[in-house]
Amino acid sequence: MTIEVGKESIDIGIVVRDVEKALKFYRDTLGLEYAAEMPAGGGKMHRLMCGTTVVKIVIHDSLPEKLDNTGGPLGASGIRYWTITVKDLEAMTEKCRAAGYTVAVEPKDVRPGVRISMVEDPDGNWVEFLENNA
Repeated sequence: MTIEVGKESIDIGIVVRDVEKALKFYRDTLGLEYAAEMPAGGGKMHRLMCGTTVVKIVIHDSLPEKLDNTGGPLGASGIRYWTITVKDLEAMTEKCRAAGYTVAVEPKDVRPGVRISMVEDPDGNWVEFLENNA
């Protein structure tokens, strides 16, 4: 049996340590559309739209002690990065660099017609940008 999805995309929750820095990255730099703020189990959730995907930026009233999400795909097991398909990889990468964010993987070809780059958000999470011209 396969999963019967009710939506053609998934949503992602990102627990952050500084909500203003996270919003500056995801809303102001990447340009995700701000949808809403709501209470979320001992904190707040800021919902942003990336196409039909909801990016949930969550800040808890008490910050978790554990911070082990750095290092990208080779840093540890578990979810290490997520991907946004973009139309202009170079422009998005440069926009992030100009805003002061770390470009962890410079734009490169990964297969014919497909290029990627990866950028660290303020909490060390990696966002992959993918341009598909195949």
